[in-house]
Amino acid sequence: MIDRAELFWLPATPGDFNSQLSHAVEQNGVLGPELQRLSRYSLDINKLNRLAKALRSARADGRDLAPLIPFRMGVLGNSTMSLLVPSIEATALRYGFALEVIEAPFGQVMQEALDPHAVLATAKPDAILVAIDVHGLPMRPTPGDAEAADASVQRAVEQMQSVCAGLRANTGATVIVQNVPRQPETLFGSYDFRLPGTHRWLIEHYNRRLVETLAPDELFVDIAGLAEAIGLDRWHEPRQRHMAKLPFSQEMGPIYAEHIVRIVAAMRGKSRRALVLDLDNTLWGGIIGDDGLEGIAIGQGSALGEAHLSVQREAHDLHGRGVVLAVSSKNEDAAARLPFREHADMLLREDHVAVFQANWIDKATNLATIAKALTLGRDALVFLDDNPAERLQVRAAYPEIAVPELPADAAYYQRTLNAAGYFEAVTFSDDDRKRSAFYKDNARRLELQSGAGSLDAYHTSLEMVATMQPFDLVGRARIAQLIGKSNQFNLTTRRYTEAQVGELEADPGRWTLQARLADVFGDNGMIGVVVCDRLGKRWEIDSWLMSCRVLGRRMEEAMLQEIVLAAKADGAGELIGRYIPTDRNMMVAQHFAKLGFEKTDELASGETVWRLDLAGYADRALPIEILRSAALDA
Repeated sequence: MIDRAELFWLPATPGDFNSQLSHAVEQNGVLGPELQRLSRYSLDINKLNRLAKALRSARADGRDLAPLIPFRMGVLGNSTMSLLVPSIEATALRYGFALEVIEAPFGQVMQEALDPHAVLATAKPDAILVAIDVHGLPMRPTPGDAEAADASVQRAVEQMQSVCAGLRANTGATVIVQNVPRQPETLFGSYDFRLPGTHRWLIEHYNRRLVETLAPDELFVDIAGLAEAIGLDRWHEPRQRHMAKLPFSQEMGPIYAEHIVRIVAAMRGKSRRALVLDLDNTLWGGIIGDDGLEGIAIGQGSALGEAHLSVQREAHDLHGRGVVLAVSSKNEDAAARLPFREHADMLLREDHVAVFQANWIDKATNLATIAKALTLGRDALVFLDDNPAERLQVRAAYPEIAVPELPADAAYYQRTLNAAGYFEAVTFSDDDRKRSAFYKDNARRLELQSGAGSLDAYHTSLEMVATMQPFDLVGRARIAQLIGKSNQFNLTTRRYTEAQVGELEADPGRWTLQARLADVFGDNGMIGVVVCDRLGKRWEIDSWLMSCRVLGRRMEEAMLQEIVLAAKADGAGELIGRYIPTDRNMMVAQHFAKLGFEKTDELASGETVWRLDLAGYADRALPIEILRSAALDA
């Protein structure tokens, strides 16, 4: 059996974990990478506490935690959260965050939410987790009284709306709301589900109504679903509740922290984007090169075949929601492709796969090649392989690639991939649905480029068409998603929620641009966002970010032309741009220099300031047809 409460998809904790941690802390070098490395195991709550203690000590001592990303999160709840906070901070290390949790005073939910001078408001967190359980909601069972039951649910939902609205107004932070697990005890047995006013009825209706009433920029974490997956009897620990007011069993701290941090990671663009699949004994049972088409186990009729089919079904469903699929297999190419082409029970086909690598090269090298072909960072990949030696080799070569541990029984492969939560989402747009096609087309573009003879000829052959328009309601969700997720091609990495994007649309002191790009292979979707401050004779670029999948195609020049055109029409004579360095956006350090800007200042922090004289700017001939909205000139 497998136990998700023990984070079974992560490698087992080494026996000398404590000594490794002590050694890392005692060294004088940069501590961040070592803390992140040690966080990649299936740690219990005691080891997570040790890791969090080391993080806090390092922060207090002013030690360098690069490349970990600083993040401040407030926690507001009606139960004791202090024993769970270290697990959240330590788990965040695995996702690349130096997370600092600010805990609101116990039992001060409404005071903290509504007071602009409260602890959370003055701490200026990036996000706030609202962790209110059933004991903090104004709901009391009224079995059989439907009117009273509905009013009770509505009262609880309105309380949560007030809490969230107050936090947004007083802190400006992103609010993360969790729903409520029901208690395992019933009053009428199975009839509880049907009878208005019972505990189960109240929780079911509250959770549904809560999600329906969340504001567009409020995030949601399904703790009720997690508790049911674990088991309600195991989730709720009455002794710990009575003695320490814990919201659930302390044993559940690591898995709870995992689900909270997944949401933080998703809002910062750290969810994985591609699933790379091994073939033999992963997508099917057996070895295609030895057993032949008729000898592999796949599909209905055998337990092993159905187990491997469930893996394909999971991959197929992920592909349908925009996760790009690739193959890395030690095999002859023709043999590896044969089941995709000819086996009647194969659910996945070649056209589902963006990059197909079947050869005798080591898996780590193949995965690096796949990432390059997809124009993705290696930290966007998940690699599924039944072979422990292959998993170990990839982890050693590229620890940033997610490689789940698979149990011996293939029946649990699909559940392992699903439980690991690599593809957590906080939004979903039409562009997300199409993402797998975007990256597949990108791989084809690279093939075309290799045979084009020259870069200019390649650009011309793409027949690119760019659409430029200001922010609008239709694109708002995708714009907010790009702003929240883009880390590499992002000049300032300023973040705006969906509600704040709406405010930018209506602000006459701001000029906004959303850019889309299509070519002979298809629509790339929205690939660029710019926000400028109109400051009279000077315009200043607040944010400029682009999708890395369109790098090298001169879209940055096309977007600059739109900025200059609008700035000149507004009477501006100069354009100011800033590059604020992070550990992930070094690729755009010379972005403004390449576009003809002159550096005017360099701060001690590494931030550089650039200026473009608009009078001396001349449009460049571009291999891109521009479709411009008239609203850009407004």
